[in-house]
Amino acid sequence: MEDAKIIALFFDRNEQAVKETDIAYGRKLYMLSNSILDNREDAEESVSDTYWQTWEAVPPQRPGYLFGFLASICRHLSLNRLDWNLAAKRNAEVVTLTLEMEQCIPGSMQDATLEGEEIKHVLETFLDTLSSESRLIFLRRYLYMDTIMEIAQRYGIKESKVK
Repeated sequence: MEDAKIIALFFDRNEQAVKETDIAYGRKLYMLSNSILDNREDAEESVSDTYWQTWEAVPPQRPGYLFGFLASICRHLSLNRLDWNLAAKRNAEVVTLTLEMEQCIPGSMQDATLEGEEIKHVLETFLDTLSSESRLIFLRRYLYMDTIMEIAQRYGIKESKVK
């Protein structure tokens, strides 16, 4: 089903919206969450919570890009779950990704006072400067949290190029 029709179901408060969302994006959301949590049950719960938060947010929000909207919620929930699971202990991969992103976008991401829209603008501006291949690699690394090896294998390139 097309995104516009799924969003219309949410606006109609039709529970079929959640089922259609799961059919269209459930696997991708699970893979995203599981790449962060590395735990099947927690990933499934995060995806389920993503559907609940989407139900609460749409309406009034009308996502322009449904998967991006869902992925943002899912990443946020998964990272919160990771923090809860590990309490004071930090996941080395998430810390590494954060440090790498700060190096990719010098100065911009280091200002903790940036709000969501400002961060979005900075990232969009940065992504516009990248080639199509670099943009895909960046998104696989920092949105989907794929490892360097996974990205290299996906695109048939060397790990050094991904780095």
